Amino acid sequence: MIAVVDYGMGNLRSVVKGFEKVGVPAEVTADPAVVRAADAVVLPGVGAFGMAMTHLRDAGLDAAIIDAVAADKPFLGICLGLQLLFSESEEFGPVAGLGILPGRVVRFFPDGAPAGVKIPHMGWNALQYAVPTPVLTGIPEGTHVYFVHSFYVAPEDPSVIAATSEFGGFRFTAAVARGNLFACQFHPEKSSTLGLQMLRNFGALVAARV
Repeated sequence: MIAVVDYGMGNLRSVVKGFEKVGVPAEVTADPAVVRAADAVVLPGVGAFGMAMTHLRDAGLDAAIIDAVAADKPFLGICLGLQLLFSESEEFGPVAGLGILPGRVVRFFPDGAPAGVKIPHMGWNALQYAVPTPVLTGIPEGTHVYFVHSFYVAPEDPSVIAATSEFGGFRFTAAVARGNLFACQFHPEKSSTLGLQMLRNFGALVAARV
């Protein structure tokens, strides 16, 4: 069973509907015990980093997520669900994150965006791959995916960077991978046919381990 973590933030229905479209069962849960027992975990999210961390800690979901990743279960983080994996965010902060991956979440163009560039970054941008990863199998490099965010992750360890993209002339980390963990700043569930293929690939990764 794939557990989609409900911590009061995020577009849960869109994620679950995306899995439904590709025939992969997923269950929304706010129960840490269910997250720990699941075969795989999805951490979605939209909104403020600090509030998300408060909700996770208050529900005991932070420890359950850390345990799932430590057990090398297939894990998918989406948008804020990527950012929460890192050490801290400067959004209304610094605010401590889950600390699963060393690095920070930082704002685009803190000294002002280039002329004609609007923040948040909202729209379709191409992926450039850094390392092969199962979730991106069969997805051509250069595929456009949907982003909506004002902050991006800056990993301390560049080896975890799976894909990058470009916004306003600046190249940023679009996805990370380590073991069975894959997390992306973009929304695969909103990224048309190839985005759904990523969810299908994740489901296949889970099925191969069950």
